[in-house]
Amino acid sequence: MVGIAQLVERLVVVQEVAGSSPVTHPKISPPPIGAGVELDAEAFEALVVDELDRLPDDMVDGLENLVFVVEDRPEDGSLDVLGLYDGYALTERDRYGLGEMPDRIILYREPLLAIADDEDELRDEIHITLVHEIAHFYGIDDDRLHDLGWA
Repeated sequence: MVGIAQLVERLVVVQEVAGSSPVTHPKISPPPIGAGVELDAEAFEALVVDELDRLPDDMVDGLENLVFVVEDRPEDGSLDVLGLYDGYALTERDRYGLGEMPDRIILYREPLLAIADDEDELRDEIHITLVHEIAHFYGIDDDRLHDLGWA
């Protein structure tokens, strides 16, 4: 089985060959009114599902006791967080017991819409956010993701 770090690195290479490299937004200021892409919740969720389907099988086959959730914004109402992994990394699962609630990967619709100029850019940002949060599930921290170009 290929390790998640190798998969993330492979995705970096594939995207560089395809002409797009992962770019993150470390601190996003609230966008001006009228900026970003407009998409209702249902259409946004369809894009998330489509981007999940595009991820390599080796990356998603190991996901267990995990759900993907779309919320409008983080609890604090800010637009500077695109996604969140809420749970115990696979490397910390010794803390897990029977009957645990599933971990969650949350994508925040409004911040993602705010940073994208068009649907293609929105798809890229959703993809990057999914890979970033899935990497946290596998125990990869932000420092390593930064080294790989995903943070």
